[in-house]
Amino acid sequence: MRVRIYFVCVLLLLSSLFAFPFEAATASKWSSWGEIVEQMDVSLNNAYDAYFKKDVEGAKNWVNDAYFGYYEKEGVERAVLSYISGKRASTVEYQFSIVKKLMTEGAGNREVRTSLDALSKMLHEDADKLDGKEESPVGVFLASLVIILREGFEAILVIAAIAAYLIRSGNGRQTRVVYMSGIAALVASALAAVAIQLVFEVSGANQEIIEGVAMLLAVVVLFFVSNWMVSKAEAEAWKNYIEGKVQTAVETGSSFALGAAAFLAVFREGAETILFYQALLGETETYSNMVWGGFGVGCVALVAIFVLVRYGSLVIPIRAFFLGTSILMYIMSIAFAGGGVKELQEADVIGVTPVNFVESIDILGIYPTVETLLPQAVLLVLAVISIIYYHSKGKKTRIAAEGGKI
Repeated sequence: MRVRIYFVCVLLLLSSLFAFPFEAATASKWSSWGEIVEQMDVSLNNAYDAYFKKDVEGAKNWVNDAYFGYYEKEGVERAVLSYISGKRASTVEYQFSIVKKLMTEGAGNREVRTSLDALSKMLHEDADKLDGKEESPVGVFLASLVIILREGFEAILVIAAIAAYLIRSGNGRQTRVVYMSGIAALVASALAAVAIQLVFEVSGANQEIIEGVAMLLAVVVLFFVSNWMVSKAEAEAWKNYIEGKVQTAVETGSSFALGAAAFLAVFREGAETILFYQALLGETETYSNMVWGGFGVGCVALVAIFVLVRYGSLVIPIRAFFLGTSILMYIMSIAFAGGGVKELQEADVIGVTPVNFVESIDILGIYPTVETLLPQAVLLVLAVISIIYYHSKGKKTRIAAEGGKI
C-alpha cells in the first residue's frame, strides 16, 4: 500500500514543481476586471463595424481577439471558473461561438449586434462580480482547492481504477506501466505549457486544439479499455474459463493501452492546471501562501480518492468491481468526448449548433450543442450494446461451465 501512496504523492509533488516555471499570464497590469472587459468591448465593436462593411473574416478575427487576446490570455476565463462557476464560463464561451456562427451564416446586422450586446452584457456582469469580491485568504484558498480538485479528480480516478483492475486480475506488476505513464504525462504537460506560452502564444487557438485532440485520443483509449474490462468481468467470475487469459492479454499489448489511458488522463489536465495556477498566483496580491495551502489540501484529497478506489475495491465482489470499473471508464470516455469537441469548437475547428433545452454539466462533459451531444449519444449506445453483449456471452459461458444447467 505504501508504494502506491508514495507514487501518488510523487505525482502530485512533481505537478507542483512543474506548475509555475515561467512568467504568469495575469491580470496584474490591469486595475480591474472591468477594465479588461472594456478593452474586449473595443474588439467586439470593431467586429461589428467590420461585419457591417461585409468583412466577415475580419469581424470574426476581432471576436477571436476579444476571446483569445483578453478572455483567455488575461485570465478572465480562469477567474470565472474559480470564483463564479464552470457553467457560467461555458455559457460565455458558447456566446462567443454563437456570434461567429451568425457572422459565418450571413445573419442580419441587427441579429449580430444583439448577439454581441448579449455577450458584452455577460462579460460586464462577470467583471462586476469579480471586482466586487474582496480578496480574502479563504477565497484564495478555495479557488486554489477547486482548481486542483477539478483538474486532478478525473486523472487520479483513471489511474486508481486501472491500478485496482490490474491488481484484482492478478497483474499487479503491470501497475508500474500505469504509474510511469502518469509521471511521463506530467513532464509532457510541463513541456506543453512552455510551448503554449513561448512558441504558440497562449492567446491563440493552439491551446484549445492541443487540449481537444488530447481529449479525443483519450476517448478512443478509454473506450477500448472499457470494452476490455467488461469483456473480462464475467470470465473473471469463472476461474475455470479465465485461467491465464487476462495475463496473456496484458502481456500482449493491453498494458500499452492501459498506460496510454493513464498518460492521456493526466496529460489532458496537466498543461491547463499549470496555466490556471500561474494566473492565480499572479492575481493574488497578499495570499500566495493560501494558493499553496489550497493546492496541498487538494493533493491530500486526491490521495484519499486514490486510496479509496484502489483499496476499497478489495471488499467489492470481483465481478461487480470489474463491471463497475468498466462503466466508470465508459462514463469518462463520454465526458471526454464532449469536452474534446468543445475545445475544438472554441478553436473554430468544429462548428456550433446550439441546443437550447440542454444545460451545461461541466463535470460530465455535457454542453448544449449538437456537435458535443451527438458523439456522446453514439458512445452511450455503443457502451450499452457492449455491456449487453458481454453479459449475454458471460451467461452462456456460465451455462457451459455448469454442464448446460440453468
